[in-house]
Amino acid sequence: MRKILVFLYIWLSILGVKGEGHNMCLTLQDAMTRARSNSVDAEVALNQLKSAYWSYRSYKAELLPELSLSATVPSYHKQYSPYMDESGSYMFVSNNYLQLNGELSLMQNIWFTGGQIAVNSSLDFYRQLGSGAFNQFMSIPIALTLSQPIFGVNNIKWDRKIEPVRYEEAKAQFMSATENVALSAIQYYFSFLLAKENLDIARQNLESAQKLYEVALEKRDMGRISKNDLLQMELNLLDSRTELTDCESNLKNSMFQLTTFLDFDEGTELEAEVPAEVPLVEINYADALYRAETNNSFSKNIMRLQLEADYEVAKAKGAQREINLFAQVGYTGTDHYFRGSYDNLKSNQVVQLGFEIPLVDWGRRKGQVKVAESNRKLVESQVRQETMNFRQNLFILVERYGNQLQQVQIAKRADEIAQRRYETNEETFLIGKISTLDLNDSRVKKDEARRNYVNELYLFWYYYYQIRSLTLWDYEHACPIDCDIESLIK
Repeated sequence: MRKILVFLYIWLSILGVKGEGHNMCLTLQDAMTRARSNSVDAEVALNQLKSAYWSYRSYKAELLPELSLSATVPSYHKQYSPYMDESGSYMFVSNNYLQLNGELSLMQNIWFTGGQIAVNSSLDFYRQLGSGAFNQFMSIPIALTLSQPIFGVNNIKWDRKIEPVRYEEAKAQFMSATENVALSAIQYYFSFLLAKENLDIARQNLESAQKLYEVALEKRDMGRISKNDLLQMELNLLDSRTELTDCESNLKNSMFQLTTFLDFDEGTELEAEVPAEVPLVEINYADALYRAETNNSFSKNIMRLQLEADYEVAKAKGAQREINLFAQVGYTGTDHYFRGSYDNLKSNQVVQLGFEIPLVDWGRRKGQVKVAESNRKLVESQVRQETMNFRQNLFILVERYGNQLQQVQIAKRADEIAQRRYETNEETFLIGKISTLDLNDSRVKKDEARRNYVNELYLFWYYYYQIRSLTLWDYEHACPIDCDIESLIK
C-alpha cells in the first residue's frame, strides 16, 4: 500500500507540472475564457465597474433615512471674556465651565421637493466651576426640522434621473469591455498562430529545399541541369535557413506577448490550434442596430449627456434667485437637575425665510444661463454626429462580417489547392519536367495561401466579436450577453 501511495504521489506531481503549463495546448476559446478572468484588462474593467457600483450605492443611500449621533464629551473652558455693565463700561470677567452635549438625529431627504426633514433629540449639560459652582441641564426631547429651498434647482430629483442611467451605462461598458478583452485575446492568439504557421512553413521549406538541393547536385553531376539552376537551388536553401531563424524569433516574441496577456508563467510553452469551425450565424444591420441601441453603453451615454446638459441649464436658472425656508417645532426644558429638565417642557419654534435676489449683476447670471443653453445645443449637435458615426460604423462592420464567411471558405479552398499544386510540382521537378522558377512560384503561392487563410480566419473572429461588443448579444445562443453583477462585486 505504501508503494502504491508513493507511486500515486509521483504520478500526480508529474501531472501537476504538466498542468502548470510548461507545455500547454491552447484553443481560441480557451484563450478568450482565460483573458476574461486573468488578464490585466479584465481586472481594470472590473475595478471600473466596482467604482460605478459603489457610487450608485452611495446615491441610493442618500434617498434613505439617516440616523446619526453627534456629541461633545467634554468641552472645558477657562478664559476671560469682555462684559458690559449697566453703565456701558467694559470689563473682563473670568469664565470657567465644563460643557457636554449630545444630539440624536433622524434625517430624510425629500426627493420631490429637494428639501430635508429631520427629527432631533438633544441634551446639553453645563457645569459652572469655581466659587458658586452649579449644574445646568437643557433638553430638547423632540424637535421636527424642515429645510426647504424654494425656486432653486432640485438636485435630488435630477440625481434620480441621472444616476440610474449612469449606472446602467457603467454596466454596459463593463460587458463591452469583457468583449473587448476577448478581441485582444483574438489578436494575440492569431498573431501567435500566424507566427507558428510561418515557422511550420519555414521548416517545411527548409526540408524541401535541402532535399531538392541534394537532388540537384546529383542531376548536375549527370549533366541534367545547368549550373545556374544548381546555384538557384543553393540560394533557396540559404534563404530557407534565414527564414527559419527569423520565424523562430518571431514565434518567441508572439508567444511571450500571449502568455503575458493571459497571465501564464514565464516558462509556459504554448501550442495553438487553427480554429476548425466558425459560428455560422447571419447578422443583418436592422437587428444589430436594434440590439446596439438597446444594450450598448452608447445609448445610455447619449441619454446621460442630454440629462446633464438639461441639469446645467436648470442650475443656471435656479441660481438667478435663491429663497430658503427653515422651520423647527418642538419642546425644550431646563433645570439644575437632569430629571427636572424633562419636566414642565415649553414649546420651541423657529421659522426663518431667507432670500437672495440680485438687483444689479450686469447680466452675469443671465450670461450663465445662456452659456448653459448653448452648451446644451452643442451636446445635442455632438450627439447627432456621434449617432450617425456609430450607425455608419456598425453598418460597415455588419457588411464586412457578412462577406467574411465567404472569404474564409474561399481562402480555405485556395490553401488546399495551393498545397496540392506545390506537392505535384515538387514531384514533377524531381523527374525534370518543370524548372526551378515554376517550383519557386508554386512554393510562394502555397505559403501565401496558408497565411491568407489564417488571416481571413482572424478577420472573421475579429468582426464577429466586434459586433458582439457593440450589440451585447450572443448570436450563437440568441440571448443577451449578461452576468451577475452582484456576485462579481462581492
